[in-house]
Amino acid sequence: MSDTVRKVPELSLLSYVNGNPNEQAQFVKELFTGIKDYGFIILTDHTVAQDVIDEGYKAVQEFFALSEEKKKEYVCLEGGGQRGYTAFGTEHAKDSPYKDLKEFWHVGREVSDDHKFNKYYPKNIWPSEIKGFEENLQNLYNELDKTSFYLLEALGKALDVSSTYFSDMIDTGNSILRAIHYPPVGEAPPVGSVRAAAHGDINLITILMGATSSGLQLLDRDGTWLDVETKPGQLVVDSGDMMSRITNEVIPATIHRVINPEDSKSARFSMPFFVHPHPEAMLECIPSCIGDGAKFPPVSAHESLMERLREIGLKK
Repeated sequence: MSDTVRKVPELSLLSYVNGNPNEQAQFVKELFTGIKDYGFIILTDHTVAQDVIDEGYKAVQEFFALSEEKKKEYVCLEGGGQRGYTAFGTEHAKDSPYKDLKEFWHVGREVSDDHKFNKYYPKNIWPSEIKGFEENLQNLYNELDKTSFYLLEALGKALDVSSTYFSDMIDTGNSILRAIHYPPVGEAPPVGSVRAAAHGDINLITILMGATSSGLQLLDRDGTWLDVETKPGQLVVDSGDMMSRITNEVIPATIHRVINPEDSKSARFSMPFFVHPHPEAMLECIPSCIGDGAKFPPVSAHESLMERLREIGLKK
């Protein structure tokens, strides 16, 4: 590790999507190195249209402006909060006794009633008060879902798996779009609580649209906190626990947090897209990462998810 200031690597996703073989190979190399060494990379360009992002943010900001009573009408008790509204002060980081200072909304995949994954996927909930909410959030979900296939295809090349390894895993996957509102923390926030305490994500990778204000930090490999700063229109990508598990920690889960702002009256909005395998996918060590032996036994993606939802207070 050099003595220079560390900065999250910036990559062009379009150089992979539209590039020649040399440009694609360079992206694969830089994506793998960035995710492995930092846990985060920033996409300077990508496949999600800016107007889709803007309309998504507009819709969720209108929802979070509703009264607490109205928002709580959209709490979904099924599936560990995987759909609809989760109230402020519900979630906490794994092993943390302090509640995070946030509220959020979940949109997930929908399948037909006769689909084999229907038993795993609750139906989405849509607030009737916000015009265009369903359309705008579904558009955003679909765009990010497509982007996840490009990213995991590229990462799969670096990990020397079959060309369909990740696409088969996330086909009709249990990916979640989370719209988060961090209200103003006030002059005296609860002792021990921050907007989002240090944690690793549950899933394979997370695609995060640039938030409306700063505060995101990653825990660098040397144990220091590194600010993750983005420009408008950029996307941030980080690695989660499921990726760490199947790569035998070659790609560690990235510990990150959202710290409280200096301005106690400022709010923050962000929208991460958590890329999950389908529920029946088996999480087992990729052969190229096995080294001296697999550190974790195989487990289904559904079992892994349910365990973590219990650990963070979203499921009993």
